[in-house]
Amino acid sequence: MAEQRRDTGDGRDAGERDAAPTREALERAWDELVATARRTAADALVVGTSGNVSVRVGDTVLVTPSGVPYDRLAPEDLCGVSLDGRQVLGSLVPTSELPMHLAVYRATGARAIVHTHAVHATAVSTLVTELPLIHYMAAALGGPVRVAPYATYGTEKLAENMLRALRDRTACLLQNHGTLTYGASLLQAYDRTAQLEWMCRVWLTASSLPGHTPTLLTREQVNEVGERLKEYGQRP
Repeated sequence: MAEQRRDTGDGRDAGERDAAPTREALERAWDELVATARRTAADALVVGTSGNVSVRVGDTVLVTPSGVPYDRLAPEDLCGVSLDGRQVLGSLVPTSELPMHLAVYRATGARAIVHTHAVHATAVSTLVTELPLIHYMAAALGGPVRVAPYATYGTEKLAENMLRALRDRTACLLQNHGTLTYGASLLQAYDRTAQLEWMCRVWLTASSLPGHTPTLLTREQVNEVGERLKEYGQRP
């Protein structure tokens, strides 16, 4: 029987195997990962060492280490694991949320993941099971953003809940916890995180006015935007 091919959403086929990355490629990716992690702190999407970032280079996943402030990370702190979770680079212990990251890489075509404890998004995760369609940019995340039921951080149960919430999506909220987004690059994953936090802030702001209920979009309206977004931006 022919091998089933899975759409990865980034132009790759899930059955393709990546060549072993060079040291230079790993170091470049690590530098970008550290810069992205520091950006989450600078933009107040995380506090202290909360949240984590990863990027896939070939079949190696570089991740932020557990409990190390981002401003202290240096080139020699490079931390990497295989897709089965075996540490293959560095001596620092990987993030405690490694099960979530690996689950996404195994199930999707993700090349980068950003997990945060953003204030507005975390607040929304305690109120609803799905972010109301307050803005058409939900289409950029695949549709209405679901909330994954709560489970203890770092557990396989949380990873399972997250994957269900991510079905046909590139972002989800984690109940009483935070956000997770993925993309074809660290920049795309970060941009999706920022869009999600912004939409949560808009909904909370609009919902806070007594006596008024925000106007919401329909799924059909969001789907229409999703089609238009396929032609958005510059072309080579």
